[in-house]
Amino acid sequence: MKNTIKMNRAWTMASRPVGEPKPDNFKLVEFEIPTVQHGEVLLRTLFLSLDPYMRGRMRSGPSYATPLEPGDIMQGEVVARVEYSKTKRFSVGDIVRSSIGWQEWGVIPAHLAKPVDLSLGPISTAVGILGMPGLTAYFGLLEICHPKAGDTLVVSAASGAVGAIVGQIGKINGCFVIGVAGSNDKCRYVTDELGFDAAINYKTEDVSSRFKELTSSGIDVYFDNVGGPVLDAVMENLADSSRIAICGQVSQYNAVGIAQGPRNMGALLIARATVQGFLVYDFERRHEIARRRLAGWMRDGRLKYKEDIVDGFEHAPTAFAGLLRGDNFGKLIVRVSELD
Repeated sequence: MKNTIKMNRAWTMASRPVGEPKPDNFKLVEFEIPTVQHGEVLLRTLFLSLDPYMRGRMRSGPSYATPLEPGDIMQGEVVARVEYSKTKRFSVGDIVRSSIGWQEWGVIPAHLAKPVDLSLGPISTAVGILGMPGLTAYFGLLEICHPKAGDTLVVSAASGAVGAIVGQIGKINGCFVIGVAGSNDKCRYVTDELGFDAAINYKTEDVSSRFKELTSSGIDVYFDNVGGPVLDAVMENLADSSRIAICGQVSQYNAVGIAQGPRNMGALLIARATVQGFLVYDFERRHEIARRRLAGWMRDGRLKYKEDIVDGFEHAPTAFAGLLRGDNFGKLIVRVSELD
């Protein structure tokens, strides 16, 4: 194709949100696709991944990544089809992953695209269970928390893209798994479909009291996706030598002013607990090994996944705001275009 005849659409951050993102914090812009230069590829987005960390990029404060500025394209990973190539790395029709952000098309240096092995799973899983969320669950649990058979593992946002995988890997490793989620349907899903041993609806139940009912000697491992009151309840019920992995703090992402921290830091001292934050990119050299292991568990039926697919690029901002409220059920993905 002649790559100069296509127009691109992209979502930019129009302004920094105060609290929950609103429609006027985003702007849909249109511009001509640049000419593909030597060593570059033109990508057409098939699926766009929406993830909670994106809200942190919209803040102006210090973070592990450079924050967005007004007018910047919203950041995020896509799975895409190569439509034009001026490199030997890729041919037209190849399926790849790349962090081109919230846009329908992208021209990038070829080394910024990663091939997708279609033998491992459906295309959409490249930004889900076999992408960043799955790898986050894998390394966060196994490398940070070091679960042992017989451990009591608690995971928050248990029906979400990361939490659902954490709990299942915990079961594979012989843990007693308790999921915390925000609806009765989500709680039933993690117990009846995913095999968790118990689930707590944090919106209708006293989380700390339920932990006491469900654990005889406290919580050995906590995989934290949300922070806030759920983290406080966990800290009231820690076992000796417990391990906590800080993956996300979604309950705090829309906070105005200073985010709320844990109330009882002394509990960590009493339990001699270990708390560690991590990023999935800390383990980048081993991503492919983990991806194949996750795919093997999928083939064996030991690892299940659920996708919440929104059709239409124009719906990305609304879907993203819903993600931060917990409206999604499973890995949230926007279907941008169909594979021809």
